[in-house]
Amino acid sequence: MECQKTVATKASLSGISLHTGMRAHITLRPAPMDTGIVFVRKDLDGTPSVRAIVENVVDVKRGTTIACGVAKVHTVEHILAALNAAGVDNAFVDMDGPEPPIADGSAMPYVELVLKAGIKDQDGSACTIAPSESIIVEEGETKIILFPCDELRITCIISYGASPLDAQYYSGKIDFDVFRNEIAPARTFCLYNELEALIACGLVKGGSLDNAIVLHDGAIICKEEMNFANELVRHKVLDIVGDLYLAGARIKAHVVAIKPGHPANISMVRKIVSLNDASRIAV
Repeated sequence: MECQKTVATKASLSGISLHTGMRAHITLRPAPMDTGIVFVRKDLDGTPSVRAIVENVVDVKRGTTIACGVAKVHTVEHILAALNAAGVDNAFVDMDGPEPPIADGSAMPYVELVLKAGIKDQDGSACTIAPSESIIVEEGETKIILFPCDELRITCIISYGASPLDAQYYSGKIDFDVFRNEIAPARTFCLYNELEALIACGLVKGGSLDNAIVLHDGAIICKEEMNFANELVRHKVLDIVGDLYLAGARIKAHVVAIKPGHPANISMVRKIVSLNDASRIAV
């Protein structure tokens, strides 16, 4: 049986946050069994906290935001993806503001943060949700289908029509080695014609070519070379891995996603939890 895991020691990361544009400092530290992943707002009176579960999701515009009372945290998906892939069930994420660093726009800095902290086994058995039936979510052009499977696999297809290169496909098993080497380095991206609306909504204040790829006028624009020929779809897979961890347990299923985004990802997690909460099993 797989045991629960936490991080072995503290590790910290600093940088600019994507949407608020604020300087952010976070510290990952060990947590007791059955804690889950808990974000702690050290900058607020009483250090309120919010657990990373789908019931606490309050916004999905260009990122996943969770909140409990005054404890609100934006853009949790990248750090959750790293923790999910690493099998870290329990951890505190101490923060000095409302959003973690975006770093280079990928999850690799968070993978490195987990590796720096180390991973430690705990006595309790880990829990998983292993759906026994298919689940479908359709929202506009987006379609996500979950199939029963004895491991986490993700198949993803995207196409935005902004560039001949943005029709992309990825499929594979998700474990820590695969995630670290094939998924975590994929950076976030956006369409150039969306930027004005995003800025008008008060988002992407910390966005730049240092932490994002931009699709514009038939081209894919980035400061460095593409990390993968299909980097865009790999980042969508990264987001799915992070959002899935809001189920509050490890997911074993094959997720097939067509043009996914945070709204549909979270809708799928809500369905998974509502249909399979009674089937959580120790593995």
